[in-house]
Amino acid sequence: MLFPLKSQLKHQCWLMLGAAFGALLWQMTAAMHAADTIDNSPPSPVTGKIAGYRGIWFDLGQKSEYGSKYSGGLGTYTAKHCPLAIYDEDANKTFFVFGGTTQANETHLLAMIGYYDHTTGQVPQPTVVHDKLKVNDPHDNPAIAMDPKGHLWVFVSGRGRHRPGYKYRSRKPYDIGAFDQISEEEFTYPQPWWIEEKGCLHLFTKYTKGRELYRNRSQHGLGWTEDQKLAGMGGHYQISRRIGSRVMTAFNYHPNGNVDYRTNLYFLQASDLGETWQTVSGDKVLPPLTETDNPALVKDYQAEDRLVYLKDITVDGEGNPVILHITSDKHQPGPHHRPREWTIAHWQNGEWIFQSITRAFHNYDMGSIYIEPDKRWRLIAPTHPGPQRHSTGGEMMMWIRPAEILAWNLLRTITVESPRNHGYARRPVNAHPDFYAFWADGNPDTLTASHLYFTNKDGTGLWKLPYDMKTPAAIPERLY
Repeated sequence: MLFPLKSQLKHQCWLMLGAAFGALLWQMTAAMHAADTIDNSPPSPVTGKIAGYRGIWFDLGQKSEYGSKYSGGLGTYTAKHCPLAIYDEDANKTFFVFGGTTQANETHLLAMIGYYDHTTGQVPQPTVVHDKLKVNDPHDNPAIAMDPKGHLWVFVSGRGRHRPGYKYRSRKPYDIGAFDQISEEEFTYPQPWWIEEKGCLHLFTKYTKGRELYRNRSQHGLGWTEDQKLAGMGGHYQISRRIGSRVMTAFNYHPNGNVDYRTNLYFLQASDLGETWQTVSGDKVLPPLTETDNPALVKDYQAEDRLVYLKDITVDGEGNPVILHITSDKHQPGPHHRPREWTIAHWQNGEWIFQSITRAFHNYDMGSIYIEPDKRWRLIAPTHPGPQRHSTGGEMMMWIRPAEILAWNLLRTITVESPRNHGYARRPVNAHPDFYAFWADGNPDTLTASHLYFTNKDGTGLWKLPYDMKTPAAIPERLY
């Protein structure tokens, strides 16, 4: 009686083992098939809203004795993406773009847009304008423009000749709810400037023979001219700004196309949507510039064996250009033989005047300069080392130069005893006193969450945008 029972149990066990093995084999086959499907298909883009302002973290990966060439919270990177924010009086909102992501441990780049409502004191959940899919590089961050009818334009940067750039327009004026893609083009470092009743002038970079400067323009934004080269002397970075109908650009050059030897300082301007270009003294030049010794030259830094890192450009009360830049001995982080310096070049009485504001601690520290109607000059920048001393960014400071006085003084410490470095303080177009600069933080030495901040004109308040939002809109956290 026992023997048949044992045989029966043994038989049932084999059946159960066979079934389990078959199920496992089926699951493995299904998983392999699913994995193949994921690998061979493009990822689904992230769309709609993100429940919080979550900046992108990035490390270039070029290491030396004092760490990475640059890294950290780079949601408002680069200096060559501009503008990143615009205040509009009719809407009473400051609209801004940034490189965002989905969560703290993610480096999946999303081109995002949000705004600060000066009437309610709130920010909405930011909108994903474009998902860069497998890209984690903030070189693909966006820039912003606004046309005369209030439509918001987002120019999402490409990278080199292998990742395209995109132009988007909001479906409704002053509304970040939905955007339409207008074009897919080759451009990096977008700098769109909308000039009322004339159109949009777009300054940008193409990777032709290194990094060369180009421009195109459009009356309404829906049809664009052919790309025209502005400068091609081996490679360039530029910064620009619009004052009325006048667009100014300052740029350096890269000997033999090597960005690590960027040097010299140049200036050009145009008042006819980039049709004709002039030097600071009004002499016409015919682009493209192809020789390093040309009428646009502001200073021959190469003769001093000095590198040039461009930050911002504006004008004084008389309309004379002021160029903010950092000068440096070498491209690596850490101490140099000669200190880095925050420097301004100011066109005054028919010549360029140079002044050092304070010592700089990193080549990729980024700040903004303001010259106000009362003729006071203001600098908001990470001019003091942060917790990650030799890395990108630091503690955000406000410097002041009173009217008619050439000396700069530290007015206020905006951030103090921060857990992560702050960097890339950006100046909105038509900056409102309550939202005068905004930036991101992050630990340059290791992947961390990156928060976004803004300060007011006097630096007496510091606000952090909500990283997690449970409601469609929220009030930023005031830290002091």
